[in-house]
Amino acid sequence: MDDQAVATYLTNLNRGEIESAGLLDWGSNYTFLVEICLSADDKHTGNALRAVYKPQRGERPLWDFPAGSLYLREQAAFVVSELLGWRLVPPTIIRGGPYGKGSVQLFINHDPDEHYLTFSGQFVDQLQRIVLFDAVINNADRKSGHVLLDHTDRLWSIDHGICFHSEYKLRSVIWEFAGNDIPEALVADLLKLKSALETDTESAELRTLLSDREMNALLVRTQQLADQRIFPLPGPGRHYPWPPV
Repeated sequence: MDDQAVATYLTNLNRGEIESAGLLDWGSNYTFLVEICLSADDKHTGNALRAVYKPQRGERPLWDFPAGSLYLREQAAFVVSELLGWRLVPPTIIRGGPYGKGSVQLFINHDPDEHYLTFSGQFVDQLQRIVLFDAVINNADRKSGHVLLDHTDRLWSIDHGICFHSEYKLRSVIWEFAGNDIPEALVADLLKLKSALETDTESAELRTLLSDREMNALLVRTQQLADQRIFPLPGPGRHYPWPPV
């Protein structure tokens, strides 16, 4: 997906009309698969854009994350993915919908039977980016099923509502690279992200989505990864999500 395609998806996600909302039966928060129509005919011609809509009012309160903030973290994950240049997260916006304001993310057509635990050593380069991305955003819930494989053999990273905590929360099923050296090209990307986080203009959108404390922790994690140049090792306590898929 090139820059023009992303820009077009973002525009259409913003300006289209949400015509339907079907509840998806995964996760503990209300999540809807919606159709976004740019014209009156789209719904009938099959040209509607499919997206995943997560309204703020459908979020279950968590003891360790501020109430009503999960949809903002979905958007923040997309922004960080773009700043890294890795384009792991599908185009994501914040907008109003049938149940109020929430995140709206392009739905990726994928094989639901394929996920991290079925890859059997494939997609190493892409998985390394996902591992570093999770460490940067402090992903507390990297389940196997949160890695999607599309028809072009591209991996996509989804479900980032419980990320960006200022305290260590990393939980993942992907530890196969732990302790290995990070490739130089990926270190360069981490340093590029660090520079962006230190620049008011490039970090402006993130600062509207995250607290100052969370922004500072994000910068520290990025710097530490770039300095240490090794893939993170499992941390203290429980370092895997449940359920794993």
